[in-house]
Amino acid sequence: MTLQLSDLNIHIFADGADIKGIMAIAQNPLIKGFTTNPTLMHKAGVENYEKFAREVLEIITDRPVSLEVFADEFDEMERQALRISSWGENVNVKIPVTNTRGEPAFDLIHGLSHQGVVLNVTAIMTHDQVRHVATAASESVSLIVSVFAGRVADTGVDPVPHMRIAKEILSSLPNAKLLWASPRELLNIFQANEIGCDIITVTNDVLAKLTLIGKDLDQYSLETVSMFYSDAAAAGYTID
Repeated sequence: MTLQLSDLNIHIFADGADIKGIMAIAQNPLIKGFTTNPTLMHKAGVENYEKFAREVLEIITDRPVSLEVFADEFDEMERQALRISSWGENVNVKIPVTNTRGEPAFDLIHGLSHQGVVLNVTAIMTHDQVRHVATAASESVSLIVSVFAGRVADTGVDPVPHMRIAKEILSSLPNAKLLWASPRELLNIFQANEIGCDIITVTNDVLAKLTLIGKDLDQYSLETVSMFYSDAAAAGYTID
């Protein structure tokens, strides 16, 4: 039996930086939160970080919004994190697991988490990173641990057992949520749900496929054949 979206326990967070897209997606009750990052913001043409962030927070008031620091020095990351956190009660501050020199951010995570800042620790790939984040964070403060399962899969590693181990590592932290980041296909939502991930970030291109869930495969096959035929006709292809 094919699962439907209504059967899912996992929370879907929309990942993007297009204001119009965020406004449209915000109307969808399936979307339980929002995330963005400097790369998505740059691609979307965002020029003023704070202006963009505050505009998003004016639109999204009832669900969590993850906003990322962009400094490379830990003292400046801390300053930015405290500033960003002050912009709204629904803000989760994204902290990269290391800086660009590969220096771990665990001390920063410890300090911010124990100050009560709700963090989303991002760009995590390894189980050791998950363990160190879990050790650094406060047990009493909410925490999102974003493991980039899609990028792990890009290296040829099966992300499902990889994420299952990450979930086990976090089992002792009652306020920690495991996030499956960088999904590559709609199937990842169901895989993440099956192993008990709490959250999955989904970009607009994957969100657009939600209407395909449960679609009749015979009908989908026919539509695909029709697409090939129509495109060949539109191109005017002939074989002499």
